[in-house]
Amino acid sequence: MQKVLVIQTSFIGDVILSTALLESLQELFPATQLDILVRKGNESLFEGHPFLNQVYVWDKKGAKYKGLWRILRQVRKLQYDLVINLQRFGTTGLFTVLSKAHKTIGFRKNPFSFLFDKAYPHELKAGIHEVDRNQALIQEWTEKPASRPKLYPKACDVSSYGIEPPFVCFAPHSVWKTKQLPTEKWISLAEQINNEVSIVFLGAPSELEACDQLMSQINRAGAMHNMCGRLSLLESAALMQQSQMNYVNDSAPLHLCSAVDAPQTAFFCSTSPAFGFTPLSTISIIAEASPQPPCKPCGLHGKSACPKGHFDCGNIDVLSL
Repeated sequence: MQKVLVIQTSFIGDVILSTALLESLQELFPATQLDILVRKGNESLFEGHPFLNQVYVWDKKGAKYKGLWRILRQVRKLQYDLVINLQRFGTTGLFTVLSKAHKTIGFRKNPFSFLFDKAYPHELKAGIHEVDRNQALIQEWTEKPASRPKLYPKACDVSSYGIEPPFVCFAPHSVWKTKQLPTEKWISLAEQINNEVSIVFLGAPSELEACDQLMSQINRAGAMHNMCGRLSLLESAALMQQSQMNYVNDSAPLHLCSAVDAPQTAFFCSTSPAFGFTPLSTISIIAEASPQPPCKPCGLHGKSACPKGHFDCGNIDVLSL
């Protein structure tokens, strides 16, 4: 096996989880050229990666299909020994079929999987993590359990950001509102943190103002730092590694913690840990509403608002953490 390409053009969390498969492939085929295809914006996760050879970047918002065809031409010239497609959508399925790879593998849910050399089920069963589902795609070479997802951030000098240990990190936002612990819960949680421990808020540039508003509602004497938009994904991961605890939703920061083995408390509001996207850090706490409402879970990815209008699944007892 000389050249292997992994395709994962979904969002940040899925790409982070795909690194577990990269770790397994590196262990299996240490001399292999290992490449990955990701959507634009996620390539920064692999800066300074020790064994990835090539990161193909697909700009899905600008010249979408022309850009993918350009990448396909490069891939076809290399004639990969193996292409593993972790995506379950038609565009990358067709890309896989046209790649000229000697062997293609993916999930049966992909519309073009009938043209893959091997296709396996992708089932949301309790007790099966997404990294296990991905690992199943290479079962003909190994029966070992999945590796832990892993990123390789550079050492982070937190004092250069004006942050002095000890501190905890809050990542209070999510693309999906029903995945997001309610604001009043974040306020209650922040106000019970020891004042000698700083709170660092992490998030995207678009979340800067919302975090400022959240901080303005918190009554505490201890220091707080809004780092939204000031750090890259790898810099955020490096900061999380040094945090006493990271408080996250069922969202990308959860998987960042897993990839650097940072301690975390993960809030599962409308979604369920049974879907297989639970934290994988050595120190991991899962927090849910108790009792859980009968309408939970209301979807795999969360929703823009509670369909029932009550959002009882967000009623998590943060004071007991």
